[in-house]
Amino acid sequence: MKLRDLLHAIPVLDIWGNADTEISSLTFDSRDVKEGSLFVAVRGERADGHDFIPEVVERGGRAVLVNEMPETKREGVTYVCVHDTAYALGVAASNYYGNPSRELKLVGITGTNGKTTTATLLYQLFEKLGYSVGLISTIENRISKEAFPAKYTTPDPISTNKLLSEMIEAGCDYCFMEVSSHAIAQQRIAGLHFAGGVFTNITHDHLDFHETFDKYIQAKKSFFDNLDRHAFALSNVDDKNGRVMLQNTFAHSKTYALKSMADFRLKVVESHFEGTLLKIDNSEEVWVRLVGTFNAYNLLAVYGVAILLEQETLKVLTALSDLQPAEGRFEITTSKRGVIGIVDYAHTPDALKNVLKTIRGLKKIGQKVITVIGCGGDRDVSKRPEMAETSCRYSDSVILTSDNPRTEDPGKIILDMEKGVSEDVKRKVFSITDREEAIKAACHIAQENDVILIAGKGHETYQEIDGKRFPFDDMEILNKQFNS
Repeated sequence: MKLRDLLHAIPVLDIWGNADTEISSLTFDSRDVKEGSLFVAVRGERADGHDFIPEVVERGGRAVLVNEMPETKREGVTYVCVHDTAYALGVAASNYYGNPSRELKLVGITGTNGKTTTATLLYQLFEKLGYSVGLISTIENRISKEAFPAKYTTPDPISTNKLLSEMIEAGCDYCFMEVSSHAIAQQRIAGLHFAGGVFTNITHDHLDFHETFDKYIQAKKSFFDNLDRHAFALSNVDDKNGRVMLQNTFAHSKTYALKSMADFRLKVVESHFEGTLLKIDNSEEVWVRLVGTFNAYNLLAVYGVAILLEQETLKVLTALSDLQPAEGRFEITTSKRGVIGIVDYAHTPDALKNVLKTIRGLKKIGQKVITVIGCGGDRDVSKRPEMAETSCRYSDSVILTSDNPRTEDPGKIILDMEKGVSEDVKRKVFSITDREEAIKAACHIAQENDVILIAGKGHETYQEIDGKRFPFDDMEILNKQFNS
């Protein structure tokens, strides 16, 4: 492919060399450069790609995209200066793979909570409606029936476009994709064409990256600002920032809600640990296998997307009743003694509150709620006391423990959490650094029919300590205790 073709739709400030040079591969990692590569020098949090340009040239790089022209240039190498190399990488990646996002209908889901569940349910729903479907999510990526492990919620632009290209080859009609705030801010979705976007909600999270809540909101909003007039923007207007997301978008604005007036509405008729009875718009009642008000929002978003993608209402409602929860999202298991165990990814104060309020609304008189909760290391410190306070408010017993401590001291993280434990509830709070021992302790404390919530890690099958990942699965450990 010629460099000129890769530069299509990228505003070029300056060019030194031949724009018709042949390009064999595209990369932003200098270690992946080979003869004929186009290297995009992106400034990241830890490294600046511009520092590796001499190495890139030595490895045989044929062209370089830069924010600033280097003083020293080599003959035979083309240097292209652009305003934003991160943005240019996304557009170039789309061009390199033939703009696959225009060959299928790509729907992005963004928000603090509910992204994974909504994307996964949409994947399931459209498969049941008879389509070949792709999925890009926190848990896994899917090309039709084939699953691949996911490293990031939203991959880098080259990986995303490669995935989308493979989906086209596999005959996929749709792709449902989680869109994280990090990915939006870092231009990882630049160059992608979305048929629609969904806003689930926004609460306290990722302030270690965005610095302020306003910047976090603006990152989410920019996703909708960049949708075109042929797309739809579906927003949860029960969230106070739901209508903010729709301001200035060119897309067809649609809303969903349980409490407010909206284009798509839902009523929870009955709730049980086994499932929920729903009434969507003016339809017949539908029994679903998912539990909780937060899942009612997710299901309503799924329904709204399906209708906006012109699917038949009756077929959609019928398929909804057969959908399964995403792995590690309010995933339920039961012990021989009737103790109910729930593993959930809730790792923000709002998500944790939603899960615990759901449990308290479903449990019977006399059933106790025991919560095992930790907070991740090298992440937003300010939410740690909130997580503990929320756990104490809605639980009968709380065990503070490790999550993924990463490079931080687990004991220090727990001390930060303990700041949210008031004097009047200290008697019901225990601190056990070892997460497996904490889960064992919860099982020991639990009496017949009590409910144990293991929160924070959900689907994860590892624990990250000092930069290394060790095998660890909350559900596996819980089931081992339940069956012993």
